[in-house]
Amino acid sequence: MIPKLQCLLVDDEPPALDILRAYIATIPILEVAGECHHAMAAFGILQNTHIDIIFLDINMPRLLGTDFLKALPNPPKVIFTTAHRDYAVEGFELGAVDYLLKPYSLERFLLAVNRVMNVTQKAPVQPAVTTTSDRFIYVRADRKMVKIMVDDILYIEGLKDYVRIVLHDRQVITKQTITALEEMLPTQDFMRIHRSVITAISKIDSYNQHAVFIGKLEFPIGPHYKHDIARKLTGIRP
Repeated sequence: MIPKLQCLLVDDEPPALDILRAYIATIPILEVAGECHHAMAAFGILQNTHIDIIFLDINMPRLLGTDFLKALPNPPKVIFTTAHRDYAVEGFELGAVDYLLKPYSLERFLLAVNRVMNVTQKAPVQPAVTTTSDRFIYVRADRKMVKIMVDDILYIEGLKDYVRIVLHDRQVITKQTITALEEMLPTQDFMRIHRSVITAISKIDSYNQHAVFIGKLEFPIGPHYKHDIARKLTGIRP
């Protein structure tokens, strides 16, 4: 059983904390380990509690969130949550995994969490337990957050405002764009071959100039993706 990621919520606005709490409650892998209304209080929590992710506001009294992060010698993963887009560049320069601009949707929040998962699972300090089969993402489907194992994905198809994720034994349909879902996936394992199709590279059996083949399924290659396909599939010849 994969342990839950312990989250620290730091925001001076109670409604913002309420939203974070509600979003986290929908994702089984996350758990709120602490919350506070200013960055100074967060120092004490970090000294006494194991934290995996900090959801950190920036424009707070007493100490800016960016200055707080600068003061941490070995910070956990950080996702900034702020109404001010002016801090975005500085936030990423400080090593933040993502930058959520208020008000943000559950789908955008989920994308940020999946980015943390990808960063954590690729960390070189855990090579013995980090395998493709360990990786997963969460998507919203059937009014709940559904866990998708990365290694089970065959291909993904965009259907206007929805995306169909086809696995070995089932399919999951979620309401979001194919581009948003593409950002959740590890780039070394998946490839956009058409504006409406993403394929798992390891599942491709063959390809030619016009199409990619997974078993008996044939997927047309979009003209704007041919160069990237040739680069990524140099070891696969039709």
